[in-house]
Amino acid sequence: MLHSIQRWLLDIVIIIAGSGVYALGVHCFTAPNNIAPGGVTGIATIISYVTGVNVGTLIAAINVPLLVAGFILLNKRTMIKTLISVAALSLMTDYLFRDVPVYIADNGGGILASIFGGLLMGAGIGIVYVREGTTGGTDIVNKIINRFKPEIKLGQISFLVNAAVAVSGYIVYRNLDVVMYAIIAVFVQAKIIDVLVYGGLEGKFLMIFSEKPDEIAERLLKQKRGVTLLHGEGAYSGEEKQIVCIAVHKNEYVKVKRIVKEVDPDAFVIITGASEVLGKGFQRLDQN
Repeated sequence: MLHSIQRWLLDIVIIIAGSGVYALGVHCFTAPNNIAPGGVTGIATIISYVTGVNVGTLIAAINVPLLVAGFILLNKRTMIKTLISVAALSLMTDYLFRDVPVYIADNGGGILASIFGGLLMGAGIGIVYVREGTTGGTDIVNKIINRFKPEIKLGQISFLVNAAVAVSGYIVYRNLDVVMYAIIAVFVQAKIIDVLVYGGLEGKFLMIFSEKPDEIAERLLKQKRGVTLLHGEGAYSGEEKQIVCIAVHKNEYVKVKRIVKEVDPDAFVIITGASEVLGKGFQRLDQN
């Protein structure tokens, strides 16, 4: 019980810290340069430009109906973390970081604002994600859609929302440069999130079809990696075959491919990206 409470409190502290990093990106880089980086933050940035209302206040206001829907339809534990994240993000953007200097781009400096803004925002979201929280906005919408309409691809929803924000930004700002900066910020943000959430866990999974499976397996075992032999049968030939399967870190993939090429240049290899590889030789399940 005590351990559970301590873990919960640690989650909250880290989520608030992640929200602070995100807020810095908004306050220092994107908002001052009218960069609307998709989602609720992008919508809030555009409305702030038109009305003069603080971005943090607008982020909170837009999230209110989404939070209500989330508490009704989604996991309450996750939504409590999301509520804390949204509150921290809004308060820090408008008040805590009010006196922090901002970067105002000139002479093409908008690309720097979009890169650094996207970097900080992506880092903040990534920190929140690894503690099983969200920063609200489209994350809540995605979770609700995924619950009731799992056949709908969430990537398409996110793309449509971000595209709508980008078009709205052009209509309001009448400046194509700002729209392109927003696209850069969204791209950088997504890449940083991937690095933080999956970066140390990503790998490659290889299925190797060869006439020399035992020799390939022996060479791969010397690399201190587990190898599995699956028994298969050719649908056309009816011949029994052994399929060599192995999961490796991204930086080991080239070495494995070279070994296969040396043993059997005629091997047929299927290579897929694994967003996470957990277990012996990688990160333990109880550490994830």
